[in-house]
This record gives sequence, C-alpha cells and structure tokens, in this order.
Amino acid sequence: VTSAAVPIVSESYTQKIMDSTVQDLVPAKNSVYVKTSHHGDIIKIIKSKQFFPIFITGPSGNGKSMTVVQACADLGRELIRINVTAGTDEDDLIGSFRLVSGDTVWQDGPIIEAMLRGAIVLIDEIDMLNPNRAASLFTALEGEGVFIKKIGRLVNPKEGFNIIATANTKGKGSDDGRYMGTNVLNEAFLERFPITLEFDYTTKVSEKKILANVLQSLNYVVAGDLKQFSEDLVEWAVITRKTFDEGAVDELISTRRLVHIINAYSILDDKLTSIKHCIARFDSEIRDSFFDLFTKVSSGELKSTVIDEVIEEVHQEESTIE
Repeated sequence: VTSAAVPIVSESYTQKIMDSTVQDLVPAKNSVYVKTSHHGDIIKIIKSKQFFPIFITGPSGNGKSMTVVQACADLGRELIRINVTAGTDEDDLIGSFRLVSGDTVWQDGPIIEAMLRGAIVLIDEIDMLNPNRAASLFTALEGEGVFIKKIGRLVNPKEGFNIIATANTKGKGSDDGRYMGTNVLNEAFLERFPITLEFDYTTKVSEKKILANVLQSLNYVVAGDLKQFSEDLVEWAVITRKTFDEGAVDELISTRRLVHIINAYSILDDKLTSIKHCIARFDSEIRDSFFDLFTKVSSGELKSTVIDEVIEEVHQEESTIE
C-alpha cells in the first residue's frame, strides 16, 4: 500500500482554506435588490448571533434566497450557500476525504466550515434533499457540536453560526407537480426549524422599483416609454398571479421572469420580442394568452384593478366548454 492510499488527516488544511478565502465569503451588495417584508426579521436573527434556524418557503423567483444573501451583505456576515439535490449526501454536507497534491486528506464540508467560522449557511431548495440523507443535518440543526465519526473529531459551532433553508414547498411535497423532485421531509427534521417565513411576491411598488434598478444597472434612464414599459410589465405579472391563484391558469409571471425580460430587452432592443422569447417556456396556449394579455395591459385596455371581471369571464368560458 502506498502512502498516497493511506488517509491523512491534515489539521491545518481547513485553516489554510479559511485564511485564504475569509474575505470571499461576505456577499457583495446588489444594487438591484429591494428589501422584502421579511428582510428586517432576517436581519434581526442574523444580527443576534443566536442559533435560530429559519425555514423560508414560497413560490419560485420571488427573492427568498436574495433576501438572505443581501441581509448578510448588509451586516458584513460570511455566508456559505449550498444548492442541494436528491444526490446530496453526508459527504457533501459534513465533509469527506479528498485527494490533494497526491495525499488523501480530510476536507470539511460546508456545514463544518460554517460552524468553524461562525458563518451563515444558506441551503437552497432543501425540499429537494433526500429525506434519508437529511438526517445528517439533525445535530447541526440543534446548534450542538458535530462529531465527525470518520476522523474522530468534535466540532463545536462558533458564535454566529446559523442555518437558513429555502424551499418552494413546506416540506410536504408538491401535489400539483409544479415543483417536481421535491420531497416530503421528515417531521423530526422540519421540527428543528423554530420558525417558517412565508414569502409571497412583493408589492407592485417594490416590483416596479426592482425593474427600475435593473434598468439603471444596465445604464438606462428610467423615464418615458421605458418607465411605462416596466410598469406595464408589473401590472401584467400581477394579473397572471391573480388568475393563477383563482385557478384560471396553470402558470404565472414571477419577479425573476420580469428581470429576464428587462435583460433580454437590453440585448435584443425590442420589447415585444423580448417578452415573446421569455414566455416561450410556457406551452403555446398559455404563451399566446399571456402575450395577448400584455398587449391589452400596455394599450390601457386592461389593468389589475379589473381582474375580477377577467377571472369571471374565464370561468364562464370554462363552464361553457364543460
């Protein structure tokens, strides 16, 4: 057996990584970001430096993760972000042996790294995690020291360590199939999160501000026709969400998709073409319906204040078809 095949636990390996990357873990402030209604609560929890895990749930593209990232940016706190999948296991979270410069050394995973630094861990799409593998997080979610069996080492969390998870569901799976791949999480796992923050899409005022910020970041002057375009986009998105909530359509326009449209416009230099390409991900019926809806909003024919009438018309059409 060669020496390279023998596991070598390098106690200084993690410290070297920490010393060389400490500045990189504080996220940068994003000029596009507009504070959500839960921003203040997340700030208070992180600022307290108490171990108080947060479960954040809500539809896709409404700023769940960005709120956490920007809260850390505001406070100058280190953040380690993890994107989990069904294949994520204990090695990916806690750590494992890795081959480094010909030697097999132990490398701490992101959870242990955050514990040592007193950093915030943001686990994105936690409902994608295999429930059987979620058990590897039980001890960490209690704020206690984690004993790493493979190397016989106890790691106690530094003050400030906390875990925040985001999900599109509440850990109960997705019955309507919109979030394929999400799992029903163990009740004992979910109980380790003291609070759940429910994120919805932000207000029209905030959403218009977001689009204005995006345009400004792309060096556009937000005035006249361009200002009206961004306001029409928000009005349009609000209508799709209301019709979705009423069960009249199966899709909606998220804040993230509105940003995609603005970015597409900055490249393609055509408003309607940008919208068409950005909603082409929907099936043809919904795509055409959404595009027609936007033309009505932009012409002044339709506003979200009269959406109840639109919903009623849709329901009447469905009844006639049945």
